[in-house]
Order: sequence, then C-alpha cells, then structure tokens
Amino acid sequence: MILASCFSFFTASYQKPAASMILNILNLKKMDFILDNQETERKFQQILVLIKSRKSGEVADLMSKSGITYKTNWGVSIIDLREIAKQFDPDHLLALKLWNKQWRETMILATLIDEPNLVTEEQIDYWTKTFENTEIAEQASANLWVKTKFAYIKAMEWCRGKKHIIRFTGIHLIGRLALTDKSAIDEMFEPFFDELPTLAKDSKLNTVFYRTVLIMGMRSEYLHNQTIELAQNLQMSDAENAVKQGEELYEELTSDYFRTTIKN
Repeated sequence: MILASCFSFFTASYQKPAASMILNILNLKKMDFILDNQETERKFQQILVLIKSRKSGEVADLMSKSGITYKTNWGVSIIDLREIAKQFDPDHLLALKLWNKQWRETMILATLIDEPNLVTEEQIDYWTKTFENTEIAEQASANLWVKTKFAYIKAMEWCRGKKHIIRFTGIHLIGRLALTDKSAIDEMFEPFFDELPTLAKDSKLNTVFYRTVLIMGMRSEYLHNQTIELAQNLQMSDAENAVKQGEELYEELTSDYFRTTIKN
C-alpha cells in the first residue's frame, strides 16, 4: 500500500494552474498553424480519399440509430481503418490534423497513426473532453492513451470525473492497462480499487466496469484475489446497482472456468 500512497500523492500533486491549462487548450484548438506542411497535407488528402472509397451509408445509419453519433460518419469499418493506418508511418502532425477534421474516421485514424511518445498531457485532456460517444473513447484508450506515459495518472483522474464519458474512458483505460502493460507490477493497480466501489453504483457504466474488473482478475493470482474482495465488498453496498454488480462479478470470478484463465 506504500506504492498506492505514493500514487495518490502523485495524482494529487499532478495539477497545473488553471490559466496555463486554458492557454494550452486554446493552443490545441489553433493547431492549424503548425500543420501547414506540404507532405502532411498530401498524406491528409490521400487519407480522405481512402476513407470515402470505403464509405457505407448503411453502417453509418445503423450506428446513428444505436446512439453512436458523430458530426460526420462515413461508416467505414474499424478493420478498413486499421488497413488504411498501416499504409502510413507514425506521424504526430498528421494525427493532429486528422483529429481536427472531426470525422469519425479521421479521429479513429488519428489514434492509430499518432506517436505515443509525442503525445502531450494537454492533447490527452482536450481530445478526451471532446469525445462524443463510447466508440471513440474506446478507440483512443486502446490505440493511443494506453501507450503514453500519462496512462495511469489519467485513468485515475478520469475515474473521478464528473462527465459520464470521462468516467467511462477512465475505467476502459484501466482494463487496457491490465491487459497490455506486461511490465507493470500488480501493485500499480491497487489505487484503482479505491475508486471502483463508487463507479459500481452507476448503471450506465455496468458493461465497461464488469469487463475491466474481469480483465484485472485474469492478470494474476494477486489481482484475482483483489477483485474477489472487491466483489464481496460491493455486495454490502447501499446502492442496488453496486450490489448486483458484486453478485455477478463474484459468481464469475470464483467459477472453475475463470480460474483457468488467470495468468501465472
């Protein structure tokens, strides 16, 4: 728990003056002045053509009807977007230009093409605050945020966020870290267990919460025991939704099948 205390101190002290943050966000909104590069523009225009060549109005309509809305959505599949991304080398400036276009496809491609080591805290904050739905939150979390040096700090910060989409992104990012960050010690995940009981009360977060806890439980025997303890505590909550989550998680986490999935 010493590590957890250090983590909490770090997150509490990891703040910037409000004026500085505002200026940084304003700078991000006016990024066009650094994006006027002929080679970047050539790649950008090429990508727009590739997107339109794979458009599907039917898919876009289905997404809209299911509540996944964007300012512009060409209905290109994630598989096709990944194929497009493979045609280009990682490029931070191109990613920024793609994000500024604000099409569904260009934003997802931005998360696939960007260079994690060049991503700034201000960029992470600005992009995340503008998420319109859970699809783009999941894509950014899985494709880019999890690979940056800010991942653990932001996951903790966003779990305490006021907006639903921010909390969703925080929980999703915890799951991605548990799944992909093989080098992290298990104790890095301890601080998140202090945040999860509150998040379990929100029924809108049920699916991402459930999946994330299971992913952590599969990571190691140590975290498996931690998730079982979490499930037991949730069953004693004064919130009906948290109790239900606890019951379902406990049943799954203690099943014979689940035990075979735990990493050694």
